[in-house]
Amino acid sequence: MESEVAFIHDFDSSLICDYFGRLERQGPGSRESTILALSFIDNLSDESEIADFACGTGGQTITIAQNTRGTITGLDIFPKFIEKFNENMNNLGLRNRVKGIVGSMDNLPFRSKQFDVIWSEGAIANIGFQNGLDYWKGFLKNDGYIALTYESWFTDERPAEIEKFWVDAVPAISTVETNISIMKKSGYSFVAAFALPETCWIDTYFSPQKAMQKEFMKDNAGNKAAEALVENMEYEAELYEKYKQYYGYVFYIGKKL
Repeated sequence: MESEVAFIHDFDSSLICDYFGRLERQGPGSRESTILALSFIDNLSDESEIADFACGTGGQTITIAQNTRGTITGLDIFPKFIEKFNENMNNLGLRNRVKGIVGSMDNLPFRSKQFDVIWSEGAIANIGFQNGLDYWKGFLKNDGYIALTYESWFTDERPAEIEKFWVDAVPAISTVETNISIMKKSGYSFVAAFALPETCWIDTYFSPQKAMQKEFMKDNAGNKAAEALVENMEYEAELYEKYKQYYGYVFYIGKKL
């Protein structure tokens, strides 16, 4: 299958919300990987403030809330995601310390040095890895932590098909070693990095999509953009199956110097 769309955000935002809002998670990840990343973060208390940028409907935020103390603010640019986020937190009895707000992670409404932890899964590429690290650092307390997942190469060389797909989508995509170096240059001490396992792509991302795509197409019958979106996601799943040894999401955890 040929992909005519370089990246998911080339689609209309209402279509993105309709499609991904049907999913528990809006990107690769898992409860286990979020808990593992949390294990590298020390000294959280009832007074701690955590931010989750591009939180989506809160799949990972729920896990953070259930395994930490303190307050959590989720931020996402899509109002429909935040509406569902707050509904999810209310249903789980978490609204007393977890709230979602609409906003952009490249124009944050927060105070300088407000947060003990800044979290973001699968989103920093939208504003650039180094740009995000540099900008977000101003909102972290001294010795605060950053924890995020980012598309990364596992090898120095890879086949042309997968190289083109990811360079088109994330022009600054690089190797794990290079990204760790960027993190250090941006003013963080490196704490940990680990690749998300295959289950984070298959079991919690691609498989749930396959289960809901029929209903999505039924609700969007005759919509060519909806058809293209499904084809795009099917192509991404095909590429992962073919080339997963060359790339993936990596969790990077750093501490502000």
